[in-house]
Amino acid sequence: MSTATARSNDTGASERTAGDGSKGVRVDVQRRVRTWAPPRSDLTVWATTALGRRAAGREIGVSVVGPAESRRLNARFRGRDKPTNVLSFPVAEIPVATVGEPRPLGDLVICPHVLRTEARAQKKSLRAHWAHLVVHGSLHLIGYDHERDTDAHRMERREVAVLRRLGFANPYRSP
Repeated sequence: MSTATARSNDTGASERTAGDGSKGVRVDVQRRVRTWAPPRSDLTVWATTALGRRAAGREIGVSVVGPAESRRLNARFRGRDKPTNVLSFPVAEIPVATVGEPRPLGDLVICPHVLRTEARAQKKSLRAHWAHLVVHGSLHLIGYDHERDTDAHRMERREVAVLRRLGFANPYRSP
């Protein structure tokens, strides 16, 4: 993990170009469980769209983990002894060491088991829920939060707008 601060939503590297022509975030994926997860190219497009111009020259690590590891991290960093869908670990700003190398933005830890259970319960497609949680986690990495109602509304508006641009329905509305 890059840092000891995690945020969550309880309710090999590639560079892509976003729809607006800007360079996308570089995404490094580590799969620690054998279960379906979207391809890195999808994760990259979803994160890049969420980050907008902040994606250029940045890198995100994505770890796909099982419930036991999700639970351990959630308990350690958030004091919640249960697995969760996504944890975000923003990295502290560090000086750019090498020109041309991406600067780390942070890490996302995603638990497909929790994600799959939520998608079924909410009657959402697995792909749509993955997109939502990658967008949600990416927004946490750039400072969005949902601890206060005003912050939560701001974050949800951004999520809905980003997901709409990606072709997904509003994740906060019942199907």
